[in-house]
Amino acid sequence: MTGKRIVFTGGTGKAGRHAVPHLLAKGYEIYNVDLKPLDLPGVNTLIADLTDSGQAFNALSSHFGFAGYERGVLPSAPDAVVHFAAIPRVLIEPDNVTFAANVISTYNVIEAAMKLGVRKVIIASSETTYGVCFTEGDKDFHAFPLEEDYDVDPMDSYGLSKVCNEKTARAFAMRFGADIYALRIGNVIEPHEYKMFETFAVNPMLRKRNAWSYIDARDLGEIVRLCLEKDGLGFQVFNATNDTITLETPTQEFLSENFPHVPITRPLERYEAPLSNRKAREVLGFKEAHNWRKYVKMKPA
Repeated sequence: MTGKRIVFTGGTGKAGRHAVPHLLAKGYEIYNVDLKPLDLPGVNTLIADLTDSGQAFNALSSHFGFAGYERGVLPSAPDAVVHFAAIPRVLIEPDNVTFAANVISTYNVIEAAMKLGVRKVIIASSETTYGVCFTEGDKDFHAFPLEEDYDVDPMDSYGLSKVCNEKTARAFAMRFGADIYALRIGNVIEPHEYKMFETFAVNPMLRKRNAWSYIDARDLGEIVRLCLEKDGLGFQVFNATNDTITLETPTQEFLSENFPHVPITRPLERYEAPLSNRKAREVLGFKEAHNWRKYVKMKPA
């Protein structure tokens, strides 16, 4: 049991509501900061608007619950911060609101963490930074696989906000000598959503915007845990995806046949996800628990 105290922003969202219980089960003490409460025993929620710097500083320096008052010790900064709070995609708020909220809230949370002495922050970046997910019209990727050194070039407000957030994280990591890891999170799949994979396999181009990749929400929780336990890397970006392509066709065969003009920069594992998690596997030791093939029985062709 770790006993580490973690402020998790956005724990009520699609990814957070699976990641938080995973961390709780691993022995972390969690304080959720969100605009809506999380119905999870053992986890309190502070309602806060993180686009307000004062609220961000207060959220990171508060008691996690009433038990804090019983100890007779003033609240202290957490051991780490996981920042998932955001407007989660385009077409929910106007573009300028999406960009401003995501960029300012991330700046505020990281600044508060650094100035309060926290030296481990995990932030949610996105597959959208690779520039195809919310593109206008059809756009091809520059090369395969999509790895963390890719020249990211989104044209939408959400993806652009995530690129800015990565730069913010890098700046603070350098300035404060901190570990700040950005997770480029793939299409998040909850347990009840695996039925969709039958359609993915027979209509491959439905998944182009997601690079034929995904992240099980529970496996994402494990990636977050591994990031919390891995110290000393400074600023890092990790693709947060599961291991394999969301098709039955081997990856290199599918990409070569359908995108012959797009370079493949290294040999691909037989069913490796084009949005590759190789770095997370090699650096963090990530091992997926929820490969989609465990849950989907494909019909014979």
